[in-house]
Amino acid sequence: MTISESVLEQLVAERGIRQAINRYMRGQDRLLPELQMSAFHEDAWVDCGLFAGPAAEFVGFAQGFLGDCDGSQHLIGQVDIEVSGDTAQGEVYFLAQHRITEDGEKKDLFVAGRYQDQYQCRDGRWAIIQRKEIVDWARTDAAADSFLAQQPSLHLARRGVDG
Repeated sequence: MTISESVLEQLVAERGIRQAINRYMRGQDRLLPELQMSAFHEDAWVDCGLFAGPAAEFVGFAQGFLGDCDGSQHLIGQVDIEVSGDTAQGEVYFLAQHRITEDGEKKDLFVAGRYQDQYQCRDGRWAIIQRKEIVDWARTDAAADSFLAQQPSLHLARRGVDG
């Protein structure tokens, strides 16, 4: 079986874009702003509804919000990418869980939605140039951690590069 050059170029582009998406999510959850910013080109624009502006400012906004949470986890769902030369567009489904403290009580904030992205390859590096976040649903529930309390030998997460 021979893979055509165009199919190979598509696969390489998709891999680069998926790596950018993964850096974005990991940078958010681990509170690593440089890693999160590496998902964007320097002149990228982000509109998440609560904030619209340059990616560098958005990363500061997001890191501040997430830094106020006890923890977070962003999961990537289906990813649909259409590549055309050195540009691409895509839609990325996500599910995000945030452990928050509200009025002294631990709660879990769940947000599900999609990123509508524009990507560009510059100097061989794929990154986001425009991102719009669409929220499909959200809910807040009381935290229920009895399992964790009963399992003291579990390795519990912490933020940063070593957590």
